[in-house]
Parts: sequence; C-alpha cells; structure tokens
Amino acid sequence: MTTLRIGTSGWNYPSGKGAWNGIFYPEKGAAPKGFDELAFYAARFNTVEVNSTFYGQPRASASLGWVKRTPPGFEFAVKLYQKFTHPNLVADKTPVSSADVDAFKGGIEPLAAADRLGPLLAQFPASFKDTPEARTYVEWLLSTFRNYRVAVELRHRSWSDAGQPLFDLLAEFGAAWTQIDEPKFRLSIRQNLLPNVKGFYYMRLHGRNAAQWWEHEKSEDRYNYLYSEAELKPIAEAVKTARALVKKQYVYLNNHFAAQAVADAAVLRHLLDEPVTAPMPAELVWRYPMLEGKVTTLPPSRLL
Repeated sequence: MTTLRIGTSGWNYPSGKGAWNGIFYPEKGAAPKGFDELAFYAARFNTVEVNSTFYGQPRASASLGWVKRTPPGFEFAVKLYQKFTHPNLVADKTPVSSADVDAFKGGIEPLAAADRLGPLLAQFPASFKDTPEARTYVEWLLSTFRNYRVAVELRHRSWSDAGQPLFDLLAEFGAAWTQIDEPKFRLSIRQNLLPNVKGFYYMRLHGRNAAQWWEHEKSEDRYNYLYSEAELKPIAEAVKTARALVKKQYVYLNNHFAAQAVADAAVLRHLLDEPVTAPMPAELVWRYPMLEGKVTTLPPSRLL
C-alpha cells in the first residue's frame, strides 16, 4: 500500500497581505487561550514541509517541540539550509563544511528519532544549470545525506534536457526528482509528473501566477494563486498514476498566499478519496466556496 501525504509548504504565515490569520487561524489577538497553530494544522493534514530551515539551520529544541505538538504518524519534510543550495544568499561565503552538515543533521535528529522525518528537500535556484561542476556538487550532496530520503528540486531546463544522466545520478542514491507545477517559461524545467524512483514520490505545487513570478512588490505575491478544481483534477490523476509505482507519496501546496494552499490541499485530498475529516474554519470556506460539500465546517470564529 502506498502512503499518501498531502500538506502545505509551511504552516505559519502571520504577516503581510497573504497572512493566514482570520482565514485558517484566528485573527491576531483573538485566538483562544492555548491555541497552537501547528497542532490545529496537524489535526487536518498528515504532513507539512518546513521552510524555516532554509533561512537558518534547524535547532534540535525546535524540532523536539514540533514532535510534541503533533500526533503520532505526522511527518515533516525539511528543506535544506540555503547554504547547501543557494550559497550566494548567505553572508558566510565559505564553502559548505562538515560543521554545516553536522549542524543540520543535529537539528533534525529529534524528528528522525521520533520517526517523524519525511524527505529532505534540496531546492536549487532557477539559475542552477546542468554543468559538470553542478552534477559533481549534486552527487556530493546526495552522498553526504545518503542516510536520508532526499528530494531534489531542479528548475532550469538544462536538467530535463540532460535526460538519462540525471536519472542515473538520482537513482544511484534513491533520490526523488521533485515534480513541480509552476508557470512555465522558455528555460523552465520540463517534467511528466511521473516518479523516477520506487522509494518515494515528491511533488510541489507553486501556483501559476506567471504575471508576478519574476516581477512583484512582495515575495509573497508570487504565490498568490488559487488552483481551480478543474486544474487540480489532472494533478490528482498524476498522483493516482504514481501511487501504483512508489511506496510513499508527498505532495505539498506552496501557493500559500491567504491560505490558498490550505484550500487547494483540502480539495486535492477530496479528489484522491482521502478527505480532510476535521472541521475547517467557516472563514476558510467562505473565502473559498469550492470547499463547500468537501469539508465540514466549524462555527464562525470558533477554531477549537
């Protein structure tokens, strides 16, 4: 049996025009005493993709806290620290060291020890092209994290044009080629949404906001896109096809602006006959009417 996990990329979006408060979580200052966003989220989805670890090395104390706030069986996919994939973004311009590797592994150890660790996500920038040097680095990264499941997100078309050499490299380490849905431009990667290894399948849906993909006022604007049910149906079919070919599946919605990812994740679960069973906030259903009939609803402004 394939284990299907569907969730969102991140669970905490408290600021900006696309904040989740007042839609999926209570308005700021209106949350009931003891309300916990992660616990509320984990009652409705069985996985989440942690993006905070991209901006800073994970801390074991935080990871242990995540374990304690979620039910048994819940899994965390964890994005690699940006120094591993986007070295130009960090102030420390020294090469990745064994200390960097140890810090990351130590930070996620509580997740691994509790059997809550899903795949690690190595997301490379769109400028990361297929070159001999790039392949050597990807090989080093996969070797360094060979004791973990690793999903590699490559976005430049040169990688899909490379064909078999890329598949061979990923297969050597049992790594999944992350299947991505995003606006497609001339140099965007091309994929068929099929798995490349039998161990697991990893898909990310970024939205299709082509107009604001490269030019936007705020970074959150790029992810301001709501998939329609009609757009999600072929994605659900691709997931169903992959289900017969792999042992585990991970699907994450990254169109996080104004909790659109939550709504689309719930619709996708419904299309795959694994609907969200815990009631959703009325505010979410009001905002996204396509959820009507697919989820049960909490009384207005009551999230417990």
